[in-house]
Amino acid sequence: MMRAVLLAWLIACLVPPVLAQAQAQGVMRPGSERAIETAKPTRAIAAGLFGRTGPMALQRQDDAVPGWKVLGPSEPLGFIASTWEVTRSVGYSGRPLEMLVAVDMQARITGARLMRHSEPILTLGLSDEDIARFVDGFAGIDLTDPDGAGQGPDMPDIISRATVSTGVIRDSILRTARTLAIARGLLPGGGIDRVSYAPRDWDALIEQGAITRRTVTLTEAAQALAGAKMPLPTGDAPFIDLYAAVIDPPTIGRNILGQQQYTRAVGALGPGETALFVASRGLYSYRGTAWRRDGVFDRLVVTQGDARIALVKSGYTRIDDLAITGAPELKERSIFHLPGDGFDPTRPFTLELTASRAAETGEVSFTTDLGYVLPAAHITEPPAAPAPLWQSRWQEKRLPVASVMVMMAALTMILLAQEWIVRRKRLWLGLRLGYLTLTLVWLGWVLNGQLSVVQVVAFVQSLLSGFHWETFLIEPVIFTLWAGVALGLLFWGRGVFCGWLCPFGALQELSNLAARRLGVPQIAVPHAIHERLWIIKYTLFVAILALSFYSMDMALRLAEAEPFKTAISMRMMRAWPFVAFVVVLLLAGLFIERFYCRYLCPLGAALAIPAKLKIFDWLHRRPQCGRECRLCETKCTVGAIDPLGRINPNECVLCLRCQVVMTDPGTCPVLKRRQRQPEAKPS
Repeated sequence: MMRAVLLAWLIACLVPPVLAQAQAQGVMRPGSERAIETAKPTRAIAAGLFGRTGPMALQRQDDAVPGWKVLGPSEPLGFIASTWEVTRSVGYSGRPLEMLVAVDMQARITGARLMRHSEPILTLGLSDEDIARFVDGFAGIDLTDPDGAGQGPDMPDIISRATVSTGVIRDSILRTARTLAIARGLLPGGGIDRVSYAPRDWDALIEQGAITRRTVTLTEAAQALAGAKMPLPTGDAPFIDLYAAVIDPPTIGRNILGQQQYTRAVGALGPGETALFVASRGLYSYRGTAWRRDGVFDRLVVTQGDARIALVKSGYTRIDDLAITGAPELKERSIFHLPGDGFDPTRPFTLELTASRAAETGEVSFTTDLGYVLPAAHITEPPAAPAPLWQSRWQEKRLPVASVMVMMAALTMILLAQEWIVRRKRLWLGLRLGYLTLTLVWLGWVLNGQLSVVQVVAFVQSLLSGFHWETFLIEPVIFTLWAGVALGLLFWGRGVFCGWLCPFGALQELSNLAARRLGVPQIAVPHAIHERLWIIKYTLFVAILALSFYSMDMALRLAEAEPFKTAISMRMMRAWPFVAFVVVLLLAGLFIERFYCRYLCPLGAALAIPAKLKIFDWLHRRPQCGRECRLCETKCTVGAIDPLGRINPNECVLCLRCQVVMTDPGTCPVLKRRQRQPEAKPS
């Protein structure tokens, strides 16, 4: 009870001040990912990304895909975008992993630069040159090549095991570059077909629906404007014969305007804007004269859904002549710019025309609609995007994931059948040693399936800064393990992982077994000292978690108290201080079984906290345990049994050794005494 109170007090004292400081510094972003400032390229960075020298200018573009346009002395060089701003790339640490990506006018990636990260695998053990070499390898990828644009460069050997971090880097760079190229018109994207061209005359475009028409006769207008001071004549002649067309597709616009006039019209469009051609003949003018005073064409309005878009002078061009054959004699010809925000030219819209005339009591008016739907022949389907990184990772890791699921299913059967297994000592020992060997070799060294406190911190950080399942799904083996461990915590406690599925824990137990077989003396730590040393791992976990809110880099450095990365993930391929640390821990474990698990493991401490919620208690005790007999206490591999015979679920690794002892008639003193007692003779 006192230990729980102490831990709660420690969390209450450490975490709130750190949270407040982190939020004040802008590290935390409650409810808003956009509070994080995007990295901005300098001229020097742009020069490096494009491999150019000489003067250049950067022009910010804030549209649907924000970024920067890079201008050379005489022509644009290309575009730059931030992966964080475009794709919200988040690393396994739960923090932004941001690169700047440059794409030239031929839709080639000219360079990429890592601007910031908080990745555990990248923080220590790797140099900036290793990371830069991998990121620089994306230069030269042709986004128009469907094969070359989906893979990226080969990973340098030294970071080949950093699967999550390098996977996020690769996915973010390629997706950002592709999105940027489509948005800037370097790649075909879903929407208007701005490439295809076929000659068409006026009647062919009318028949296709590329040009739509609405005619109001004099008789119809006279009836609608009844009461005007100057009545209209009647007849079948047009009051107004109105035509409209979206001219962005070359087959429409180039045929109507001609090549030269079409090029000028499309070139004058701003980012995301659409060119609308409007023409008419007849008595009434759709332009009117009010636009010369206030800049708004008050007789025309474009509506799409609930949006009403005014046509204004700033986006207006008068057209004098048309190049298309078969066009009628038109009185007025104009081009209007429709905005990129709030209007989609591929969806149906309506051009509303309002006509009015003066009356005795003011004016009378009527509105007529001209509906328009861009023909499907001028709309391109968006190119198939590559599958999300996490989906491709699960496809690649089908067999490893299946093997992990089989391992967890086998462990479930062992724990469910524990009463039957522990009565057969040889079977238990064989299953125990075989499973630990499989965990160390297959799960750890082959599959790299070592859980870490870094993942716990990353999960907490992601909950606070914008949770993304995709981030955790990138590593299928780790995700599958955590899913199984989460259920195990609910049913059995932390021992499911610590005692059976932790590769480093298996390494300690197997090495200690070998040491005992070789006669290495074991050190029995007095229980009073033993339980006070537990404070170290709980304090270490709280410190790592609290520090992550202030500086993820510092938290990850402190997380190097875990030897897992060195011993399991990187197989001792690290600098000598890290290797020496692992060797010291393993040497200590030869004399004190599971030394690291007992006193130093922050992950074990993290798992012990939610393990308090476990539903079942599967381990049995007798009334004599801790009173008449303390044999199980001496046999426990982690010292989880106190002098009173109680099993501490926070420390138990579920090895089942105590259950074997208390069910073995040749070992358990209580069972031995029962065997020696003579049976009562019947009277």
